[in-house]
Amino acid sequence: MSALFDWVDQHEEEILETYKQLHMIPELGFQEFKTSAFLAEELKKLGFEVTEKIGGTGVMGVMKGKEPGITFAMRADMDALPIEEATGLPYASTHPGVMHACGHDSHCTMLLYALKDLMAHGGVRRGTLKVIFQPAEELLGGARAFIKSGLLGDVDEIVGLHVRNNSEAKVGEAARAIWHSSSWKILAKVHGKAAHGAWPHRGVNALDAAAAIINNINAIHIDPRTPHSVKVTRCLAGGTATNIIPEFADMAFDLRSQNNAGMKELLEKTRRAIEAGAAGIGCTVEIIDDGGCPAAELDPNLTAEAEASIIKVCGHAVPDVYTPGGEDFHCYAAEAGIKSAFIGIGADQTTGGHTPTMQLDLRALPIGVKIMADLAAKKVG
Repeated sequence: MSALFDWVDQHEEEILETYKQLHMIPELGFQEFKTSAFLAEELKKLGFEVTEKIGGTGVMGVMKGKEPGITFAMRADMDALPIEEATGLPYASTHPGVMHACGHDSHCTMLLYALKDLMAHGGVRRGTLKVIFQPAEELLGGARAFIKSGLLGDVDEIVGLHVRNNSEAKVGEAARAIWHSSSWKILAKVHGKAAHGAWPHRGVNALDAAAAIINNINAIHIDPRTPHSVKVTRCLAGGTATNIIPEFADMAFDLRSQNNAGMKELLEKTRRAIEAGAAGIGCTVEIIDDGGCPAAELDPNLTAEAEASIIKVCGHAVPDVYTPGGEDFHCYAAEAGIKSAFIGIGADQTTGGHTPTMQLDLRALPIGVKIMADLAAKKVG
């Protein structure tokens, strides 16, 4: 067993206590004030040069080695969800209506202790290490805030991680790659003309247009070899009286594609489907791009290095995870051109993420620390 791994075993209780501390103070995206302050202070104690308030609450630590090398970044997300926790845990959320129901508290803990482990064994010798504690992953805005800051312009490679449920990786297991899909949201405001139900010819029924749009959306096809979907997820029309021709319809659409080329095609076809459905009834429509995130574009060489660290810790790596879920981590590759890898840590979640009863098996935390510490040591140690 390496000295890196021995250190983790010796500090397991401390790792779990830090996780519990973070779990008790969940904060929503761009409001991670307590979390970011705690993590910034911990980075300072380790000797990192720390920049705070990136995008409002983001934190970055920088440490340079004496020998030449790449600029390597490691990222964990900090934000929680607007959910009332119902786990009954002694370390449950102390913030009403907010819960770490997606494991971001575990990500911060694992990355922080990987850094502590690295620093206990020589620290950064080669190149530069940049540590990112990112806000607002759930809002799909935190990664772009870091990119916009310009602080990542010299980063060559970046690695992130996320806990997984037992259908993908059990405790003691890890996946070398999570291939998230591109996820996008489109809004549409359909404008018709109100009229009395007795004289429908005097109006333009926005609800009829919404129905036509729904049919058009359901007829969208792209290459079936690309997993994808387009769904109407909201359709609100009509008012207080049932004898009024609806003047407005408010619609929302959820789009998913396993690759970015597919998403580009879906977005184009969705816009055409909405415009054609509205025009066919005589309505006008306002289409709003409500944003999203790109699909994973993972670097094969960095992913292979992540796999080697997983095998060293776990003995094997489980198959890559392909998921229709989105993750703004992939903005770093798709929009900033940084080579990336994204690791899945098996954590035996008792229920799915984003639920009030979601819990992790805490045995996953030291495993994640070891994997991240080993990878960091290979890159900059």
